[in-house]
Amino acid sequence: MTFLITAGPTREPIDPVRYISNRSSGKMGYAIAEAALDVGHEVIVISGPVNLAPPRNTKFISVSASDEMFDAVHQHADSSDICVLCAAVADYKPAEVSPVKIKKCAAQFSLELIPTRDILQSLGQRQNRKFLLVGFAAETDHLEANATKKLREKNCDIIVANDARIGMETDENELLILFCDGETKKISRAPKTFLARELVKIFQNSQQKRLTKKM
Repeated sequence: MTFLITAGPTREPIDPVRYISNRSSGKMGYAIAEAALDVGHEVIVISGPVNLAPPRNTKFISVSASDEMFDAVHQHADSSDICVLCAAVADYKPAEVSPVKIKKCAAQFSLELIPTRDILQSLGQRQNRKFLLVGFAAETDHLEANATKKLREKNCDIIVANDARIGMETDENELLILFCDGETKKISRAPKTFLARELVKIFQNSQQKRLTKKM
């Protein structure tokens, strides 16, 4: 199978030296890529800026802003069997980007933000898609309720949810996995390398079941 995996944050420019971003390390996405490679899958990694070496033997695509990630995902989604959207894509970006550095002054400064394009939702809206669609939900409250809402609204096959206060910028996490058929699975706190191996098993099994139903 071919895995398409997004990882890391995006950076939404304000001016040539400033941007909006988040604390995503990319470790979970990179661990999933390594785990998929270890069991013989082909892997495409679309990564925002992180302090990690690119996973070996992948088709590696480096991006920065959310629009770049959107375009790269859509370029490769249809040639993939499993799309794992693990990246922490910015929800908003500046309405306008200054071509020069904005100077500091004593006056109050406001920045108008507009929504970024929703990559997960755009894939979920595709009719008769062949790929398994996996989204991630990092929440700080009402984890299961918010993840369930995202699963339905984005039309995903699977949502992998976690408490952002536990998994952000660390080597460990604990996961709640929600399936579109209503099944749930919990994985207790463990290293992300272990979690990645378990997730790859779940994803490949889910895609095989999905393909069997269509035959």
